[in-house]
Amino acid sequence: MNGKHIGLIYTGGTVGMAKTANGYAPMPDFAGVLTRLLDTHRDGLPRYTLHAYPSPIDSTNARPQDWQTIGRDIAVRYEDYDGFVILHGTDTMAYTATALSFMLQGLRKPVIVTGSQIPLGVPRSDAAQNLITSLQLAASDAIHEVAICFHQRLLRGNRSTKVSSTRLEAFDSPNYPRLAEIGIEVRLNEDALLPRPTHEQFELPDYRQDLVLPVRFVPGMPMSVVKAMLDLKPRALILECFGSGNAPDRDPALLQMLNEARRNGVVTVACSQSLHAEVAIGTYAAGAGMSAVGVIGACDMTFEAIYVKLHHLLAMGLSADAIREQFQRPLCGEVSAL
Repeated sequence: MNGKHIGLIYTGGTVGMAKTANGYAPMPDFAGVLTRLLDTHRDGLPRYTLHAYPSPIDSTNARPQDWQTIGRDIAVRYEDYDGFVILHGTDTMAYTATALSFMLQGLRKPVIVTGSQIPLGVPRSDAAQNLITSLQLAASDAIHEVAICFHQRLLRGNRSTKVSSTRLEAFDSPNYPRLAEIGIEVRLNEDALLPRPTHEQFELPDYRQDLVLPVRFVPGMPMSVVKAMLDLKPRALILECFGSGNAPDRDPALLQMLNEARRNGVVTVACSQSLHAEVAIGTYAAGAGMSAVGVIGACDMTFEAIYVKLHHLLAMGLSADAIREQFQRPLCGEVSAL
């Protein structure tokens, strides 16, 4: 396609697995199976070079250090290709796509993350269509960001979340429009795409073992649960609240603990358990106390974006106050401007 050359990076995932006596395991000749498949569609595809990880990553076991490895692999090969396709497991695909968006800020080429719900060599597999479409999109001159291509949808990576483990429509972006609808034709939503930046501003810090912990509120939950999490000395705490960011305020111990955590340099973020939500602390009286003790709202970010953004800002070595300021500012399209 117009002489484009795509870097195809296979990191692991269901797409490259085969059935064994002990369940699905990495396919021994994935590169050969993949090449034979793509050769049958060569006329409609850009040129590509496959880079397969020798030890595929089970995405369930993926850690921030794995995001870092993939991000740095793209950065090292950035000048060699016109775009990239990353094959990845679905369980934590949204986390990796989000992390890549923070590491590869100012991206001027497509980075398309994809995979499958059914392995490549299995009848009815969704792998072939996801992969073929991703390669075509990676050759586009209109895309300048990290996106997830899955089952006829192109989604901003850092706005995506996995919504099903049984349907082929595994991902959606609940608080942001789709970047493209893929049917007989590919229809890009140009208004939703990031504009082409003037230059790359990659940030590839060492992703350390900074502890970021979530606490999900449920009716009647004792506040000792929050204390137990804070006793683990996290660098950041994510409060998964009700509705638009409401947490139980009957027990004054919660605010006392959060205030103490702030004094100890812990960054505390409140998000919603609702898939479609926009959290601004203080909208309701129940949240006013949290605002007073330094809790910040996550606006319309996905949980994945919140978790990864905190890791990234911590890895950048910012102070707690600087993280609170940067967190609420859009860095690469992950949150709507306040």
